[in-house]
Amino acid sequence: MYIPKFRNDTRYRVNFQINVPTVRLLSDDGKQIGIMSLTEAKQQATDTGLDLVEVGPNAVPPVVKLISFSKFKYQEAKKQQAEKKGVKGGDIKEIQMTPFIGQGDYETRLKKAKDFLTTGNKIKLSIKFQGRQITRKEFGYQLIDRFKQDLVEYAALEGDAKLLGKRLFQTLTPLKKSAKK
Repeated sequence: MYIPKFRNDTRYRVNFQINVPTVRLLSDDGKQIGIMSLTEAKQQATDTGLDLVEVGPNAVPPVVKLISFSKFKYQEAKKQQAEKKGVKGGDIKEIQMTPFIGQGDYETRLKKAKDFLTTGNKIKLSIKFQGRQITRKEFGYQLIDRFKQDLVEYAALEGDAKLLGKRLFQTLTPLKKSAKK
C-alpha cells in the first residue's frame, strides 16, 4: 500500500488522504464496481493489496480507482506524453547565417529548414553581418533569394526582408502540402 512521504507531493489523494463518506469505486481496468462507503472501499483495497486513488474529486460521490499508485502514475505520464506528441509544429524556428556562408554549412541549414517546414514550423531566417560586411547588404538579399529558391516547394515568404541593426530577417511559412508529412 502506497503512503506518500509528503502530503503535497501528489495531485491525487491516495488512501488515507481521502475523507468522504461514500465513493464510486472503479477497478484498475476502469470498470465500475459500485457505490460504497469509504471504509468498505479501504477494506477492499487492503484485501487486494492495491491503493485507493481519487481520480474524480468533483463528482458526486467522488470517483476512486482501485489500482497500484505507481502503475497509476505511469499511466498518467503516458497520457501526457501522448498529448505532447499531438501538439507538434506551429513554432517559429530561427536559422542563423552570415552572408558569406560556406557551401557545407549552407546545405546543413537548408536540410534543417526542410525538417522544420515539414513538421509545420515557421522559419525566421536571420543573416548576421559581421564587421564591415554591413557595407555589402546585397549579399544578404542574394542569400535570402537563394534560400527561397531552394525551398520553393516547402515554403513561401512572409512579407519583405527587414534590416534591423546588423541583422537581416526574413520569415518563411510552410506550404499546406508539405505540412502533411
